[in-house]
Amino acid sequence: MTIAEQSAPAALLERHGAVALITLNRPRAMNAVNAALSTAVGAALDELASDPSLRVGVITGAGRAFSAGADLKELAAGRSVHDPQHPERGFAGIVRHFVDKPLIAAVNGFALGGGTEILLTCDMAVMSDEAELGLPEVTRGLVAAAGGLLRLHRQIPPKVAARAVFTGDPIDADDALQWGLVNEVVPADQVLGTALTLAERIAENAPLAVRASKRIMAHSNEVGSDWHEAAWAMNEEEFATVRTSQDAREGAVAFAEKRRPAWTGS
Repeated sequence: MTIAEQSAPAALLERHGAVALITLNRPRAMNAVNAALSTAVGAALDELASDPSLRVGVITGAGRAFSAGADLKELAAGRSVHDPQHPERGFAGIVRHFVDKPLIAAVNGFALGGGTEILLTCDMAVMSDEAELGLPEVTRGLVAAAGGLLRLHRQIPPKVAARAVFTGDPIDADDALQWGLVNEVVPADQVLGTALTLAERIAENAPLAVRASKRIMAHSNEVGSDWHEAAWAMNEEEFATVRTSQDAREGAVAFAEKRRPAWTGS
């Protein structure tokens, strides 16, 4: 490894208009997660969350992999792969780090184990037709403890998830698309462009409304059935803020005037 590679940030944030492109940047290690990567991704997500000019995040990997999961060399040496200052953010600085702006995984390559758990944290995904997903932890005497066992069965049919978890068998791109684990499957060289186009489409919409929509969907399980009063109270509380916003008025006026709305995020 060269000196430049040693000193390079473990994750990068680039701005593409209103889209934050977060790149896992340890290509020689197949973007395996160590403490530096967890720290850098967590900081990038904080920047996305706090900057009103950024509306959507896209997460991808440098080189030929999305992420090979935890850096086993670090674990073998007894070192943590979490951000030492923010362990509450979880694996890769993301799996327990809620951001109320949409996140899109651009799965450009290998993404088993922890790589799949990063994808499961995201709201949407674009996947290379050459990539594979999966949670092989049981084949190594482990469990998918970075959110895999909490999320996979909520995002695809439970029995399909159970087979993937209990066998450790990989999920190819066709199956991932069939079961709705990803939104699109494209050739590897089109993954990032497709994800950025999707992100830009989302960024065209009213930012307050998009963020409130994500919060309602994300928190609906916490408040029970959609027939439960608490669910509707949470829904109404979020809607009350959005419907009195300047953007809600702008949306109606722009529609009446047959023009594109000019959102202010207020």
